[in-house]
Amino acid sequence: MRFKEKTTSSNKHLIITEIFLSLQGETRTIGFPTIFIRLTGCPLRCSWCDTSYAFSGGKKVTIEAILKKVKDYGVKHVTVTGGEPMAQKNCSELLTRLTSDNYIVSLETSGSIDLAEVDSRVTKVMDIKTPSSKESKKNLWANLEYMNKKDQIKLVIANRKDYGWGKQIIEEKHLTDICEVIFSPVYGSLEGRQLADWIVEDTLPVRFQLQLHKILWGSEPGR
Repeated sequence: MRFKEKTTSSNKHLIITEIFLSLQGETRTIGFPTIFIRLTGCPLRCSWCDTSYAFSGGKKVTIEAILKKVKDYGVKHVTVTGGEPMAQKNCSELLTRLTSDNYIVSLETSGSIDLAEVDSRVTKVMDIKTPSSKESKKNLWANLEYMNKKDQIKLVIANRKDYGWGKQIIEEKHLTDICEVIFSPVYGSLEGRQLADWIVEDTLPVRFQLQLHKILWGSEPGR
């Protein structure tokens, strides 16, 4: 007879694509040495996705083993990303464990999955999907309720249509009253200077940001 393994804090696991050390390439902590924990799987298929290699595969790793790996790096900034990390049920526990161990933790999420269970100490970076992603209908606007001033909302802009749509959403959803908003151009599709010119022309109250890791290392995985 087979017995079902009892789930405890010591054997809870996540499917991990990679854990690596690099510089944070975007958001408020850009430039800091950061440990990235990339979870496997995503319910979205954005047209410009640069991490499609994390859609499947990966390795089953216990939360305890993840924490040990993180500790071995000796770095205080940790980013949990994907894929879509919240697609795995134990992601919230990992986030809580990391913050309780006094790491500076951020979550990179599409916001297409409920964020109610995310530890309030975690900085949420929510990527609102623009029309060019072909997944804008998956934006879960109810998640705005769980965002606060220390969080950030990011819109990835591929063209003028995305930019106009983003301006409208900022006004309709009062995004800049909730937290800082980032506009970032799709790498290789929209020149950063063009997006910067649009923002300056409209004096749009957003943070313009290029992806530092793309400038340094291109599309190399694990950087």
